[in-house]
Amino acid sequence: MEEHQGGCLCGQLRYITKGAPDRAAVCHCRYCQLRSGSAFGNLVYFADDQIEIVAGELKDFHFTSESGYAWQTRFCGTCGTTVFCHLERRAGLTAICAGTFDPPSFWFDLNREVFTRTKAPYLGDITASEHADTMAGYSANTPQPDYLKGKKEE
Repeated sequence: MEEHQGGCLCGQLRYITKGAPDRAAVCHCRYCQLRSGSAFGNLVYFADDQIEIVAGELKDFHFTSESGYAWQTRFCGTCGTTVFCHLERRAGLTAICAGTFDPPSFWFDLNREVFTRTKAPYLGDITASEHADTMAGYSANTPQPDYLKGKKEE
């Protein structure tokens, strides 16, 4: 069975995945940009029971997206590295922040690139089997502050 290990920057939080991921995606939404501190988020999804935390403790941050769905980000309480995300829309799956895997960190193929409407203009083409301006089932149901809108209104 395929196994991969990873953890946070300080090394106190460690995990193991067993088996193949359900999917892997690059997301350019404002939530992923903010939670990652980068131009996009890169998430690899596994069934919850495929992930074992072998060392360390997590802290949680909860928020609700403009579509009204709950998010939980889980991070190391010592160094602050975001390691896991749980999305209400993906019940039963845990997203692992791809950069936290031990080398070779990016061993998986991408299935999706989503929220390309807020993709940083300096990023080139990303190889993935699907590309979408937003994502399936997306609708903005609640007003968001300007810093979460992703694009200036024209």
